[in-house]
Amino acid sequence: MNDHRTTPQAAAGPTALKKALTTPLLYFFILGDVLGAGVYVLVGQVAADSGGAVWVPLVVALCLALLTAASYAGLVTKYPRAGGASHYATLAYGPFAGFLAGFCMLAAGIVSVAALARGFAGDYLTEFVTLPVVLVVIVFLAALALLNARGIRESTRANAVATVVEVSGLLLVIGLGLWIVLRGDGDLGRLTELGTDSHGPAAAVLSGAVLAYYSFVGFETSVNVAEETRDPRRSYPRALFGALVTAGAVYALVGAAAAAAVPTGTLAGSSGPLLEVVREAGGVPTELFSAVALVAVANGALLTGIMSSRLAYGMARDGLLPGFLTKVLPGRRTPWASIAATTALSLLLALTGDVATLASTLVLLLLVVFFLVNTAALVLRRDTPARDHFRAPTAVPVLGAASCVALATQIEGEVWARGLIVLAVGAVCGAVAAARLRRRQD
Repeated sequence: MNDHRTTPQAAAGPTALKKALTTPLLYFFILGDVLGAGVYVLVGQVAADSGGAVWVPLVVALCLALLTAASYAGLVTKYPRAGGASHYATLAYGPFAGFLAGFCMLAAGIVSVAALARGFAGDYLTEFVTLPVVLVVIVFLAALALLNARGIRESTRANAVATVVEVSGLLLVIGLGLWIVLRGDGDLGRLTELGTDSHGPAAAVLSGAVLAYYSFVGFETSVNVAEETRDPRRSYPRALFGALVTAGAVYALVGAAAAAAVPTGTLAGSSGPLLEVVREAGGVPTELFSAVALVAVANGALLTGIMSSRLAYGMARDGLLPGFLTKVLPGRRTPWASIAATTALSLLLALTGDVATLASTLVLLLLVVFFLVNTAALVLRRDTPARDHFRAPTAVPVLGAASCVALATQIEGEVWARGLIVLAVGAVCGAVAAARLRRRQD
């Protein structure tokens, strides 16, 4: 019987990738991934679920994300190679679990693009023009697909500019919220209001944390640059935890500023909640802030779409998805078939679900991935590679896995119905892929 695990020596094999990322560069890379469009569209939904104390579920979501991040830090510094959750699940459990993790990551990317498309069609866009949501979603996703197929040259400078734009918008909200409070128009009492008509304080925090968790996703993709980090044992944990804490502080301040400046009902009823802060403050053109928010949403959707289409292409190339997804444009050499397929699925989801439902679906899929990563960290603890690596106390991955289960219990039945269909498809495809691999090995 073949052992599905990789020996430490094999896992640590030589790599052709240049080790160029320092701790500061890795920090900004992760921060740019985490700080994104989610908070621009979800603060209102979090307020609807948790009450005026929006900052509480944001801080709780940060703490839960840090648990899983610790498991990633241990695995990345132990096995510093691209592959991420799929690789770790394969090492711990075999190819079926590895495929399921990769499939859930792919599905999460598709759902994320759908959620951002819905967010793009909301109140931020209506500052400029009022159009049917269906039309906006179709045009938005078609434009992203065409840009993706044309070939996007990403550079550190372009990513830095996008991150600066997004962060500038969030810092503006914090400053405007403080100004509203100082001039006497805010209400700091809302910052302690936890609970809604349908949820008590504890349930409200957990329910809000499910949506808030969406704002912190992105750190998990940084595992793919571990091979290019000069000293992953030291650099990766520092950059990862530093970026998450920075993002958490910004998000908590944004949530507090929005809640103190704007009545909870107004936040909850807006698809552009941070725009309400700008309106309340006055002095800043709402069109300017809306443009910043639209740039953030579009950039997040484009980068996620690129990732999803390339992941689908890679899985198809490895025989894990249908072969037609490997077709590329002759001149551009971009994977047009996988771009078309992932875009079509995002369009279907965007037209059949709202932002909150889609965000919760994404979180559900990532909770499956994170549960596998946390438990894989426990299973692989007995592996002892020669290299030194980050090692969190055993309780951390245990709590990380438990947090995934706790958050999953707060996800609504409608979201579970969608998620279980995706997981069922992934399980069937995973079983087929695992059977093919066994036949090859035999």
